[in-house]
Amino acid sequence: MLKAIFKTLRFIILILAGHKQIALENAALRQQLTILKRTQPRPKLRHHDRLFWIVLMKIWKQWRTALVIVQPTTVVSWQRRRFKQYWSRLSQKKGPGRPQVSTELRKLVRTMASSNVTWGAPRIHGELLKLGFEISERTVSRLMPKRRQDPSQTWKTFLTNHVGQLVSIDFFTVPTLQLRVLFVFVVLAHERRRVLHFNVTQHPTAEWTAQQIIEAFPEDAVPRYLIRDRDGVYGSHFRTRVQGMGIQEVLTAAQSPWQNPFAE
Repeated sequence: MLKAIFKTLRFIILILAGHKQIALENAALRQQLTILKRTQPRPKLRHHDRLFWIVLMKIWKQWRTALVIVQPTTVVSWQRRRFKQYWSRLSQKKGPGRPQVSTELRKLVRTMASSNVTWGAPRIHGELLKLGFEISERTVSRLMPKRRQDPSQTWKTFLTNHVGQLVSIDFFTVPTLQLRVLFVFVVLAHERRRVLHFNVTQHPTAEWTAQQIIEAFPEDAVPRYLIRDRDGVYGSHFRTRVQGMGIQEVLTAAQSPWQNPFAE
């Protein structure tokens, strides 16, 4: 113990006397001799040995000249490993994560959701807060049972199921020898692909188109569904007339002519 204190005092005296180079070199050599004097057949470096060389590398530029027992790259790898471990510990989670939800609370959320089918997560969350439970709305939403919704039928299924109650309407154009453009309005029944009505005009309007629907179904033999696109010619006057006849309009999606294939 006294020998170690004497070596430390000698090191400090050399530093204060201006012999920093000699003091650091002596410390490096003495540290290596201490390792070599150990009883193990192959000297093993301990944690404080590695820390000594890491510190020496930072404060002494010529530390490589006094290094004998390991390669300088080994000391550099120690520092890199220490740096990596330090930042790995900082990036680890500080806590155990999201707190556990008790079984009783899980059961209560499911019971409230099943008994009140119109309640959503915000309403159930509010009721739980009134009862004194500390829980987030997102957790309540996660604990609620998933309600299965009946899938909506596809467009093809709709056409197949109501083929006897469907008619389609559309316009197409015809160029003439006088370089004019005529608009042809067509009403088509889906069941037999039969043309129920058609007419030609040079200036189609909503009023004119509504009149064609009346002429296509003069004796109250109206279909249930009318498929059309979103053309601006089907204005408010047309929609009012179709609704008054008890026909339900089915609009195709924008830029989707495949949804009205027969009329197209």
